[in-house]
Amino acid sequence: MLTPPTFRTATQADAEAVAHVYLASRKELVSFAPLAHSDEDVHRWIRESLIPTGQVTVAQQEGKIIGMMALSTDETANWLDHLYVHPQWVGRGIGTKLVERAKALLGSPIRLYTFQANLGAIRFYERHGFKAIAYGDGSGNEENCPDVLYEWRRFNCYLLQKCDLSLNR
Repeated sequence: MLTPPTFRTATQADAEAVAHVYLASRKELVSFAPLAHSDEDVHRWIRESLIPTGQVTVAQQEGKIIGMMALSTDETANWLDHLYVHPQWVGRGIGTKLVERAKALLGSPIRLYTFQANLGAIRFYERHGFKAIAYGDGSGNEENCPDVLYEWRRFNCYLLQKCDLSLNR
């Protein structure tokens, strides 16, 4: 029986393993959206730009990185920028644990984009309380694939004109 996965902030030493998870997931599970950059560029971006933010969490199983997420915040919302689980580990609760961690770390609201054709991701995020709030034609992303903007709020404020979000932290 496997021990439960652990979660921690990624370090530079994790860059190659994070890139491996990202690329394996994108190529196998999101194959309809062509990668806009070479594998080498993805490795460089993760090593030089993504990991140094300090906002990347890895899921680890018996010493092996099996999932990752990257978070950020701007003036409009908190963002779940990337969430990828290695294809061999999909369906085992790793993504759920990462989303729960994002909700605990960021609070409300959390926004994310996914591709409209990524039906597995759409089902996953909707199951975790995210609501579609806008649709794009693909002109706003590097892959030129139609996307959807999702948002999660701790309290259901979608139908209210005004909602006190200060209670959401």
